Parts: sequence; structure tokens; C-alpha cells
Amino acid sequence: MKKVIIIGASGSLASYVIEAIKGAELTLFVRNKSRLSPKFAKDHNVVEGDAMKYDNVKNAINGNDIVYVNLAGNLEAMANNIVKAMKECSVKRIIAISSIGIYEQPLKPVLVPYRKLADVIEASGLDYTILRPDWFTSSNEVDYAITHKGEPETGSAISRKSIASFVASIIDNPELHINANLGISKP
Repeated sequence: MKKVIIIGASGSLASYVIEAIKGAELTLFVRNKSRLSPKFAKDHNVVEGDAMKYDNVKNAINGNDIVYVNLAGNLEAMANNIVKAMKECSVKRIIAISSIGIYEQPLKPVLVPYRKLADVIEASGLDYTILRPDWFTSSNEVDYAITHKGEPETGSAISRKSIASFVASIIDNPELHINANLGISKP
């Protein structure tokens, strides 16, 4: 059984991803476990820690097969901690959520951390998939289109359920979309 760690497991998108992943052992990495759904806390391994603290990240990643990153904040520093820990723990596969618009010029200041996250992961040498979703909705639908880095981003706001479905498909088939930087939106 695959072992997957979700870093940033208390976020609004992560709850959908947790629900969508089947047939894997999940570790939920959160800053504050009281923000996590009691159902998730009961059903999965929960690790309380801070992605800004390297030792917290390394200890949590160790023993996992796939790292899924769903964070906000100082993404460059957190991504550096995650990449370093993955290399030291011999974990190669990472899926990370960035944002739509990170390659537009001029780059909007709010998107700078998401661009830095993508840059760190792309330069890591790991088997990565970076997702650049459009704005999230809570629609109960799975409907998405993918664009590749360098192609115009198309579509509109996408349901969290759609993103979660796509992430789960990669976790089920980790050989898919290796070293891909993908836009994801509702067609």
C-alpha cells in the first residue's frame, strides 16, 4: 500500500483530496490538529508540525512514498525544507499546488510565493507534478481541463472536487505527469 503524506492537511482543498484518495495510507501533516476534521484525525495518522521547521518536515516525510503539498505562506522556505527532506529520506515523488497566473508578466505580488514554490520544485531533481489551479469553488462536480506550462491558461474557476480527483489519479498512478507543470481549470 502506498504511503502518502499530505502537507497542509487542514486546508480547504486538502479535505477534498483526503476524501478522494483510496487505497493509500495517509499521514496528515498539520500545524494545529484541532483544525482538522475529527473524522480525518480518527481515520489517518496525524502529525502536528510546522513546515518552516526542517526537523518537523523530515520526521514527517520519512517512510512515505509520495508527498502532496498544499500550503500557503513562505512557500519558498517551506518548499526548500520539503525538497531537502525528501532527498535525505529517499522519497522521489511530489505533487504540489501552486496557482494560476504565476508565469504572467508582470507577476502579481500575491503570486510571488507560488512562483517560488514552483521554481524550487522544478529545480529539485525530484519526480514532480506542479498544479496551477484556477480559483476554487465548492461545486459538487468533477470537470477539468489541463494546460501545460507555456500554453495559455484557459477555463474558469474549478471545483475543489475536480482538483482532488486529478490529484488522486496521480497518486493511484504515480508514473503519470512526471516533471509536469500543469494548469487545471473548468473547461
